[in-house]
Amino acid sequence: MSTLIKNGRIITSEQNYICDIFIENEKITLISENLNMQADTVIDAKNKYVIPGGIDVHTHLDMTSGTVTSTDDFYTGTRAAAFGGTTSIIDFAAQPKGKSFREGLAIWKEKAKGKATIDYGFHMTITELTEERINEMTEMVNEGVTSFKLFLAYPGVLMVDDATIFKAMKKSVKIGALICMHAENGMVIDEIVKETVAAGNLSPVYHALSRPTYAEAEATHRAIALAHMAGAPVYIVHLTCNDALEEVAAARAKGLPAFAETCPQYLFHSIDEMDTPDFEGAKLVFSPPLREKWNQEKLWLGLEQNILQVVATDHCPFNFKGQKDLGINDFTKIPNGGPSIENRLQLTFHGGVLENRISLNRWVEINSTNPAKIFGMYPQKGNISIGSDADIVIWDPEVEHIISAKTHHMNVDYSMYEGIKVKGNADTVLLRGKVIVQNNEFKGIAGNGNFIKRTPFGSAFV
Repeated sequence: MSTLIKNGRIITSEQNYICDIFIENEKITLISENLNMQADTVIDAKNKYVIPGGIDVHTHLDMTSGTVTSTDDFYTGTRAAAFGGTTSIIDFAAQPKGKSFREGLAIWKEKAKGKATIDYGFHMTITELTEERINEMTEMVNEGVTSFKLFLAYPGVLMVDDATIFKAMKKSVKIGALICMHAENGMVIDEIVKETVAAGNLSPVYHALSRPTYAEAEATHRAIALAHMAGAPVYIVHLTCNDALEEVAAARAKGLPAFAETCPQYLFHSIDEMDTPDFEGAKLVFSPPLREKWNQEKLWLGLEQNILQVVATDHCPFNFKGQKDLGINDFTKIPNGGPSIENRLQLTFHGGVLENRISLNRWVEINSTNPAKIFGMYPQKGNISIGSDADIVIWDPEVEHIISAKTHHMNVDYSMYEGIKVKGNADTVLLRGKVIVQNNEFKGIAGNGNFIKRTPFGSAFV
């Protein structure tokens, strides 16, 4: 099976040039001008960008939280991702309480089996860390699960203490793993929530008001300090605000291996949109929460200046009717999460490139190349070079699109970006050389996504 992509402008994290690409046996085998080779499929990419497939390193598919389960499973979620130009994801497997990492990984592999339409890997969420489990971290790295997530939030559910985090970080250095941190001060937040509820403030906006930016900044500082003491790199997930951004900037200025991601919702929405009388604010309830609007430009600047290395989605969709409305009289009962997996490249292209906040190369870097480098997939993925996987998106920079729940492919009854008009969209998407989206038609197959066995951390400090 061979494919020839003609006349496209190839955009990588470093280059911008017009060339043809020949693909055979799932790999890029030749990049040159004016190729006239025989191929089973020929795609004309004239006046379009040819970019490496997007990589979303923060998703929650088929995830149960309390009594509800996220509405996208590994079929609908990866299908929607493909329509948006994402060809690989890393989802979060979770260690069941009192059980092993291996049991958690088996549960999530079964969720993906026969359903994933794009390639996928897993982080492992640590809920407790006995001596036996510390040793099992090595087994996970050998299995290709080379990153672990720990929480400084959600006491009694997911939060672990500083000593546990420190031990995990010490072990991560020895085995080439990366620790990902949900950085919010959960103990303080719980106290503020109790005070908020007792005062009768129960509408969705109080979810955000009860989780102040300093709670995120303090936890970000603490996570970085623990990593520094352990001599370990650390990756802060879903960073939302300037207070936390300054902590990462200070660490990187000292030369510490501190990395961080933000998400589209924090670049395009603010807390003001949650203060509505009709419960619509529940659509924007997730943790960490939305912030004051001025933080958005600080985050864009952080992306431009490489204080933030990645845009991921934290895609965790719950229906407005039947799930979000469980908290119609009490914000603490609103399931936390929102849908974004399909819109990441659209939003960052329009809001970043077209509005002159980041370059084309940086757009590819934060959505594809840096995720691949940081999480052990480069140069196999996140790259257009001879020998890399032919995960390729042909991007039409001129087409206009209105984001809407009426037309999106995510299995959820609302869009967080309803009515936003963007310019630029994926035209054709290839996974390992096979066309899976073309002309807004899905051509992929459930189960064709491969598990990505990721390499240990350490080769790519960006």
